[in-house]
Amino acid sequence: MLGVKLICVGRMRERYYIEAFEEYRKRLGAYCRLECAELSEQRLGEDPSEKEIAAALAKEAGEIERAIPPDAFVVALCVEGRSMSSEELAALLHERENSGRPRLCFLVGGSRGMSERVKSRVDLRLSMSKMTFPHHLARVMLVEQIYRAFKINEGSRYHK
Repeated sequence: MLGVKLICVGRMRERYYIEAFEEYRKRLGAYCRLECAELSEQRLGEDPSEKEIAAALAKEAGEIERAIPPDAFVVALCVEGRSMSSEELAALLHERENSGRPRLCFLVGGSRGMSERVKSRVDLRLSMSKMTFPHHLARVMLVEQIYRAFKINEGSRYHK
């Protein structure tokens, strides 16, 4: 069974995001071993300088790097990444499941994004859209797409 780990900067507090995430976590239990690590987002003042933002992202980068499993295929969600259809994501999951590295790790940055240091070390940069989404919503969208990918791979009618 494929191991899927989400490493997310920031804690979800909004009940509607938490409930949506938990629904997909429950559904995914039949398809993979899902783990979600929530890391603390560095607090910044009202109008932080570029230097303060860079320092915060560097500190978050260290936490992210420590949380990445050593044997995982790592995917960073970032706007400059590659766009994929749901079918292409399903193919990636199928490929990883049948590879010698049957562990996927998705990185979701905080409200200021993710350090280039982390993004330079990943196996794939993935863009969900050129639009900007709240990072908590992106997390819910990601687990739905992972669920959809498994349903595509099993030939279900979920993906129409």
